[in-house]
Amino acid sequence: MLFIHNDVSEKVLEMADVINVQEDALRQAAEGRAVARPRIDVYVPCDREDGYWRWGTMEGANGGYFAIRMKSDIMTWPDADQGHRTQEKYCIEPGTFCGLIMLFSTRDGEPLALINDGILQHMRVGGAAGIGVKYMWREDSEDLCILGSGGMARTYLDAIQCVRPIKRVRCYSPTKAHCVAFAEEMSERFGLPVEPMDHPHDAVRGCDILACCTDSITPVFDGDWVEPGMHLANLNWHELGREAVAKIDRMSRKGQLDDGLKNYLEGQNSYICGTPEERARIPGDTFEDSPFEALRPDCERIHFEEMLLGNEPGRKSADQVTFFQNSGNQGLQFSSVGALCYAKAKAAGLGRELPTEWFLQDIRD
Repeated sequence: MLFIHNDVSEKVLEMADVINVQEDALRQAAEGRAVARPRIDVYVPCDREDGYWRWGTMEGANGGYFAIRMKSDIMTWPDADQGHRTQEKYCIEPGTFCGLIMLFSTRDGEPLALINDGILQHMRVGGAAGIGVKYMWREDSEDLCILGSGGMARTYLDAIQCVRPIKRVRCYSPTKAHCVAFAEEMSERFGLPVEPMDHPHDAVRGCDILACCTDSITPVFDGDWVEPGMHLANLNWHELGREAVAKIDRMSRKGQLDDGLKNYLEGQNSYICGTPEERARIPGDTFEDSPFEALRPDCERIHFEEMLLGNEPGRKSADQVTFFQNSGNQGLQFSSVGALCYAKAKAAGLGRELPTEWFLQDIRD
């Protein structure tokens, strides 16, 4: 069994490969040859009066591999600049995190790898957003807006420029120094003009693709800024406000949209213990303020798999506002990208070998 640390994942994973294996896994799912379980969270009160312990898992299987992603977080939801509220997390102390992917063979059940999820997590989310752009962008799209300047913003830009010939990028972050550093780093890395903006509206105005990559649990842009023909690629649904959601003409989500999205937004995938007072620490416990309640009745809701199989176009007109909900089959992302990471690390002789017998026993489970 192989232990794969983040520095190994960073060496072996390339965004184009991450996009390809996810797209192939989704095609397998559409054809009934792959399966995924949506994320399920368990919340338990912790020692902090303003926080909760959260355990999150998601699972998927395709191409002879199964993966479960597990994470242990202390969650808090502090107020941030400009009226926003963010979601912060750590394990043991701020700055350290515990996220692991365990990979198994579905051919004989062998435990194959234990992988730190940091780099792989960022890559798989960015890659999925890139797939959404690939199928739903307007043909003349070349202007990208990135709201956020962290790790996800980097992988979103990486993925989107992989699938679309972007010519201009504007970015905004409330921490100006981070925004400037992001712009300089990305300009050098991709050979693109990446311009830091002083106001989010200046970044959004006139863009073809709007990518929100923040940790905010409140809307990060004004719905009035959404223009005809835009494609929206968010990191989490909290970043969208009701006014922006009301502008969406065509929406796609991986997995069963009509059945899965409603349960997801109403919190049915979370199990929470604690007193009513403790539960009140968790924003949106009942998700009654879901922005997706603002979807117009005439908004076209399609399953991503239908686009993948060629049964549905990504958009029906150049002026449609399209939206790709980047959730639903996260478990499948971990099985496909986890298998890719394992195969590449194994071929390169990287990672740390752990005795497989440590993970086996002779007592029937």
